[in-house]
Amino acid sequence: MKRFDIPAELGGVNRLGNIRNWAERILGSVGKELVAYQEKADFTFFFPEAHLLSAKAVKLSGSPVSVGCQGVYREDVAPKSNFGAFTTNRPASAAKALGCQAAIIGHCEERADLAGVLKEAKTADDKAVNRILNREVAAAQRQGLKVVYCIGEKEIQRDSWQEVLQMQLETGLAGVCTENVAIAYEPVWAIGPGKTPPDRETIRETAVYIKSVFPGCPVVYGGGLKKENAAMLASVPEIDGALIALTRFSGEIGFYPEEFLQIVSLYMEYGGENNGACV
Repeated sequence: MKRFDIPAELGGVNRLGNIRNWAERILGSVGKELVAYQEKADFTFFFPEAHLLSAKAVKLSGSPVSVGCQGVYREDVAPKSNFGAFTTNRPASAAKALGCQAAIIGHCEERADLAGVLKEAKTADDKAVNRILNREVAAAQRQGLKVVYCIGEKEIQRDSWQEVLQMQLETGLAGVCTENVAIAYEPVWAIGPGKTPPDRETIRETAVYIKSVFPGCPVVYGGGLKKENAAMLASVPEIDGALIALTRFSGEIGFYPEEFLQIVSLYMEYGGENNGACV
């Protein structure tokens, strides 16, 4: 969900309703419909922190939907040591207490934020970003949260994409249990208005490479599952699912529950369920 909760009058893209029932509007609209896919796919909604409680409260009993958070802090509460003094940061224990079952870590926006801090410190050590993310992943796992770990190369890194992804994987996932980790590939160079998305062969080649570096982890496409690419992504056997962000990219852009369900239906219809879909 990223920050799709911000009302349009404040510069955001939320046109679904009052901010107080935004999460309920989404889960209330799709929860019952997704039951039809519960034997074929796993679904996680990553809500901004302000909406986690309301999302957890409205989630149907037996629903195939998990509630997730947008990252956790790299440190956590430790009995008789630190009771949670992490002002401005959300430790994994707080996320779990709020009802989270998963966390998305290493999204390109989070990576850009961490890189910006390091730039102010006069360093450009890409491995440092991934070492910090590694601590995030470990903190999330200690609280039993599933992890969607995002990796991806920028435009300037395309010629060395394998080395970039290998470093992000081997450093970011060093020493962690990968049993409940899904890897999301974000082609950062292709994300944004006016950008050309990668073709089928590029996505397939990248997924094959990721699985050669970290075999056993599902790989999902993080560049955005849409109506336009649902058939193509479902046809790539190495892709195990995808991330859906905005559902409408023109006119009144935003996330619309009925359009989300249409995208899911198309992906599953074209064969996504054969890949053990994670959405």
